[in-house]
Amino acid sequence: MGQELENRAAASTPYGLNLGGKVCVVTGAGSGIGEGIARAFADVGAHVALVDRNLAGAEAVAAELRKAGAMAQAIGCDVSDEASVAAAAAEVRAALGPASVLVNNAGLLRAGPLETVSIEDWNQAIAVNLTGYLLCARAFGRDMLAAGKGSIVHVASIAALNPQTNSGSYSPSKAGVLLLSRQLAAEWGPRGVRSNCVLPGMIRTALSAKFYEEPGFEARRAAATASRRIGEPEDLAGPALFLASDLAAYVNGAEVLVDGGLDCMLMDMVPRPGFNATPAA
Repeated sequence: MGQELENRAAASTPYGLNLGGKVCVVTGAGSGIGEGIARAFADVGAHVALVDRNLAGAEAVAAELRKAGAMAQAIGCDVSDEASVAAAAAEVRAALGPASVLVNNAGLLRAGPLETVSIEDWNQAIAVNLTGYLLCARAFGRDMLAAGKGSIVHVASIAALNPQTNSGSYSPSKAGVLLLSRQLAAEWGPRGVRSNCVLPGMIRTALSAKFYEEPGFEARRAAATASRRIGEPEDLAGPALFLASDLAAYVNGAEVLVDGGLDCMLMDMVPRPGFNATPAA
């Protein structure tokens, strides 16, 4: 059944987007953006390793993918723990084979203003959002470096470019991801491994879904984007697929905004009588 899915994907996928038979590791794949990306990779024939601290969530998604004929393996892992990451990499290698693609996505936010955020919360977010990305890049990138080819896609955030206040080390950690990605591109590019980032804007996930239950909340948020809508996890899947595939063979060290045009709306947020209608606060 898995080979049949790969054959169908190869026959229907344009250009170099087919990932048939490639082992693609997605961290934080048990829900949200990671789940959306994992499902998209499976749809184009990849053998997907769903790595998540929430093993039950990852297994539920993997079971659905296997039922659809995909090759999928759920693996429990704390990406901030070097031993846990090493064990996960060994498990992926034994179950599916050497990794060809890594999507660094697992992350967390520990709220708090800089004046009072606890150092424990600050360090925890840095450990998962930044150090965890390095640990996974090293553990899974080892196979890519040995093969002389591979792709790493890091899920950063628009908060890497614009400070997200009262969010502890979230913005600094995501800003660090951009430089980590560029440094990996510079150091590993000569050895055939590419490293790129996607920067999500406002994406509706299980963690943020409750916000949108408030009357008028979604409309106010959507009005701040050029596309006038809130993103869904699937909106990250296309850019991630592109960067992982051979279509992006000459894309290295890049940062792709996936925010519905939020980042280009600054001047429209500034009141200009007769020119615009500033979204209500």
